[in-house]
Amino acid sequence: MLGGVEIPHSKGLEGDSDAAVLIHSIADALLGTVAAGDIGHHFPNTDESIRGIRSTEILSRVRDILDGGNATIINVDATLIAEAPKIAPHLETMRLKLAECLRLHPGRVSIKATTNEKMGFLGRGEGIAAMAIASVERDNEDAAPETAPPLPAVGL
Repeated sequence: MLGGVEIPHSKGLEGDSDAAVLIHSIADALLGTVAAGDIGHHFPNTDESIRGIRSTEILSRVRDILDGGNATIINVDATLIAEAPKIAPHLETMRLKLAECLRLHPGRVSIKATTNEKMGFLGRGEGIAAMAIASVERDNEDAAPETAPPLPAVGL
């Protein structure tokens, strides 16, 4: 599963949910926009009640967290890095699926794919990576989602 889309391939991804690396990257980027930790904070791998949760459900719940913090998603931009499988034929379906999960117009979601030019573990086909950025607008800049972890202590 990548971007909420099942892509046939001889290899798969391992993880506590469906291991959809693209969605996890987007979820972390969105949580970061409101200083609400990461998906490991909200969906810990020790919580048996969410074992096997679909990543699309994680993304929908992250949207709910942002809504609770009066944050409106402006856009999401993500890149998958993989030698295989070929992602290009699936990009539009992924974009539409992710826009649906986030309750966004598809024009606010950008998904791209590239290879690692045969370099490193990604180039050898031993894994897949994803990077994502997101922007949000907050109704109240001082408002934080109720689920945000405490801020770290400031000091040297």
